[in-house]
Amino acid sequence: MSATTPQSQGTGGTPPSPFRGVGQSFDNALARGIGHVTRRALGPYQTAIVRIGFATAWLIYLLREWPHRHELYGPDSPWGYDIATRFVADNHAFTVLLWTDSRVWFEFVYLLGIASCVGLLLGWRTRAMALLYMIGVLSLQNRSVFMGDGGDNVVHLMALYLVVSRCGQVWSLDARRRARGTGHWADPVGIAVWAVLGAALLGSVASGKLDSWIWTAFFAGMWLVYAYWWLVERYAGGEVRIVSDIIANVVHNAVLLVIMFQVCVIYAAAGWYKIQGSRWQDGTAVYYPLHLDYFEPWPALSEQLGNNGLMVTVLTYGTVAVQVAFPFALLNRRAKNLLLFLMIGEHIGIAVVLGLPAFSMAMIAMDSVFLPTVFLLWLGGRTSALGQLLGRPFRRRGAAPPPEPAKAGPGGLPGTAPAATPGALPPQVPGSPPRVPGPPPGPPTSGPGSAPGSAPGSAPPEPPVTTPTIPAPTRPREPVERDT
Repeated sequence: MSATTPQSQGTGGTPPSPFRGVGQSFDNALARGIGHVTRRALGPYQTAIVRIGFATAWLIYLLREWPHRHELYGPDSPWGYDIATRFVADNHAFTVLLWTDSRVWFEFVYLLGIASCVGLLLGWRTRAMALLYMIGVLSLQNRSVFMGDGGDNVVHLMALYLVVSRCGQVWSLDARRRARGTGHWADPVGIAVWAVLGAALLGSVASGKLDSWIWTAFFAGMWLVYAYWWLVERYAGGEVRIVSDIIANVVHNAVLLVIMFQVCVIYAAAGWYKIQGSRWQDGTAVYYPLHLDYFEPWPALSEQLGNNGLMVTVLTYGTVAVQVAFPFALLNRRAKNLLLFLMIGEHIGIAVVLGLPAFSMAMIAMDSVFLPTVFLLWLGGRTSALGQLLGRPFRRRGAAPPPEPAKAGPGGLPGTAPAATPGALPPQVPGSPPRVPGPPPGPPTSGPGSAPGSAPGSAPPEPPVTTPTIPAPTRPREPVERDT
């Protein structure tokens, strides 16, 4: 009897359809994909390194421009207060620096921007610090729109994305507080921070300074979302908490996808626009910025690179090839990692040769969203080991001496003194030479086999014949280990 039945061959003896089971496979794959997106926030280490990178880049920029802050964004800026106010009134950009032309207000906003960078870098109250970071970035950049470059545009975009992402899951003080079990809903510091932010929002709306209904709705919505999460953590549980986590995970994963797409658009647009330029087509485009005085922090190095025709050609064509090929390289893991390494090296070269560290740090931070998780874990481990090595002298200096261990008594019970034994040796310190027990000092008061309660100095009775006397061992005693 044949193993194949007519039913398996289809109607009329025709072979089965090649699409049999495709619908079931598609349904299974779709269910796995939905579960993968909703169960957890993807890329926790990638979003953490993006958070750290952009906070560091903007912090370094603010500190570097501290002596020139008034000329760039303050009252002494060529882009004056009146013209900036008219310009913002036309494009409806957000900036708190135009609420008043007071110098004290400008200093406060600038210092608040620095503090928010530090807080976001450390991951301290990450949601609140991300919101303040966005306010600081938008306020400064929209105050003087002609003071930025391509790196500032990237910081501008990422400041908006970080607000709605869960970028403090790892490598943050918030994550460490949750791991220690101290991240409870009854957090007076966090409640105080958001209470101050809520009071500031009410004051700005009541005074008429925040007159845009879009930004008012955005800030009010962010405050209400935080209040909702606080209520959920305190009172709700079960399905309400699960649904809230699912929504937060979906939003985070969507933002992560937008960041990746943004990176691809930036590099693809830059590469294809370069192809259309005649200087990029003939391989001489890199020569010109190397001979501009504004981009020559190391004139000798720029001259050496600019006078090498082969190097100029390789850098010109290599830049175009890497930028155009990067979006397609995402289809292959090894190709993606190779091009990512080349692009990060390119930005490091731009920072050193052309003197654009802020731009390069912003681009490297943006590229970090594609770094492999294995590499980020290795990098985090090395950074943690380095921090422990650097902090070891301070821990030794401020460490308290260890407490004395409790002495063990009879039966190993701590807290009781051991029974005194004639001729017994004190515990030997590990590492010292072994000691041989000697004869007990003074005249013997009792010998082996003596009857208990005999008077001191009296002659001991004769031992029983049937009980042999066992001599004491003469080998060295083993070291006694104390409980530590």
